[in-house]
Amino acid sequence: MKISLLALLTTSGLALAACNPLDTGPVGNPNVPQPRKPVELGRYGGTWYEQARYDASFQKGCEAVTARYAAKPDGTIAVVNACRQGSPTGPVRTADATARVVEGSNGAKLKVTFFWPIEGDYWVLDRADDYAWSIVGEPSGRYLWILTRSQRLGPRQYAALVTRVQALGYDTTLLRRTQH
Repeated sequence: MKISLLALLTTSGLALAACNPLDTGPVGNPNVPQPRKPVELGRYGGTWYEQARYDASFQKGCEAVTARYAAKPDGTIAVVNACRQGSPTGPVRTADATARVVEGSNGAKLKVTFFWPIEGDYWVLDRADDYAWSIVGEPSGRYLWILTRSQRLGPRQYAALVTRVQALGYDTTLLRRTQH
C-alpha cells in the first residue's frame, strides 16, 4: 500500500510539473505591475475578442479567439475560450474553465482552473472605463492578452492599446496579432 501511495504521489507531482504553463516562453515583463483598476465582474462578463497575445503552446494555431465569462450561482465564473484552428475559418476548438476572484483584489485578479487542481493566474492589468477593452496578464510576465468587445479593431485603436501595453512594462515585440 505504501508503494502504491508513493507512486501515486510521485506521478501526481510529475503531472503537475509537466502541466505548469508558467515554465515556458520568454518573459515579456520581468516586473508585472499590479492591476490598475477594480473590475466589476457583472460588467466584465460577456464575450471578448482577442486582438493580440504573447504566443503560448496551449494556443498554438489559434485564430479568431474569443473568451466568454458568465457569473455562476455559486459565485464563481464560467469561462469558455474558443478559437479557430489554423485560420479564422478553421475548425472550432473550445476549452471550458471555472474562475474565482482572488480575495482583496477588487475583482481584478482571478484564479482560473481548466484542469483541477491546477490554477492559473488571470490579472486584468488595465481596462477601459466602459469595459470596451482590457489588457490581461499574470505574474510571471510570460503571458499577455489584448481583449476587446469588438471583433475588429482599427489600426489606430490597436496602436493605442499596444502603447498602453508598453506603458505597463511589456515587450511589445513579443505580441502576436490575432486574425479574425
